[in-house]
Amino acid sequence: MDIPPQPPVLGEPKLLDRARDELRKRHYSPRTEEAYLSWITRYIRFHRMRHPAEMARSEVEAFLSSLAVDRNVAASTQNQALAALLFLYRDVLGVGLSWLNDVVRAKKPKRLPVVLTRKEIQAVLGNLYGQNWIAAMLMYGAGLRLLEALRLRVKEIDFGYRQITVRQGKGNKDRVTVLPGAVENRLKLHLEEVRIRHEKDLKEGGGCVTLPGRLDVKLSDANRQWCWQWVFPAFRKYRDPKSGLLFRHHLYETVLQRAVKDAAAAAGISKRVTCHTFRHNADSRIMPTRFLSPPIFQADQPSFS
Repeated sequence: MDIPPQPPVLGEPKLLDRARDELRKRHYSPRTEEAYLSWITRYIRFHRMRHPAEMARSEVEAFLSSLAVDRNVAASTQNQALAALLFLYRDVLGVGLSWLNDVVRAKKPKRLPVVLTRKEIQAVLGNLYGQNWIAAMLMYGAGLRLLEALRLRVKEIDFGYRQITVRQGKGNKDRVTVLPGAVENRLKLHLEEVRIRHEKDLKEGGGCVTLPGRLDVKLSDANRQWCWQWVFPAFRKYRDPKSGLLFRHHLYETVLQRAVKDAAAAAGISKRVTCHTFRHNADSRIMPTRFLSPPIFQADQPSFS
């Protein structure tokens, strides 16, 4: 039996606050939380600030149709918006309406991935330097996704077993992958540089990183410990407004995305090369080390500040 939507009660928490609480209660990733709240906000604004409890199937379909017809969004984008609205009605508003299962989902087209030849891979890597080259090598040789590489912490690199532990990867799953031998020595040197920077940050009253969950409460001073530091820290520090402590975030994804795009252009490759393209070239694990020897060090980016 369908449960009719109930109008908001005076004094209840705001809708977006309720949605945020439900998302965190179910341990959705921060990116999913941000996307769902954005779609809920856009849905409400599309219908001139009407409360979702006062709307139903026709309003949902009108919003999704507008995305496809007027905004010409991709099928995956439209389905993400639908997932956010389904979450809103089912889990936040508690509306059990049968029409939620009947809303048509956009059909995703099948696309062939862009695959580079070995010479093209060599050309792209040859135009990357410093930590951009190391991160690209990990995406290529270890099969890491972009954010999986940038969110690596020092403790997740095991040189003894020559493996990398990926924490909270896609689907919030952990996995273990290989540490490419071609990048091992350069990665060790890079971590020595990062450690020197970290020790300097500590002396200046900083050296903090964000920790997953509530580990900052459970583990005293863990956010300053070396093992929890980012493998690829950002160049700039920021001050947390609540604690007043100096933090470093990991390298922002657009930095590496831009570097890979520029490297492909410099190599004269006409294919659309992105960071994800490296995952489509699985033969890297059998590639000779000499083929992927690191380029001569070149200062292609500002030093830590």
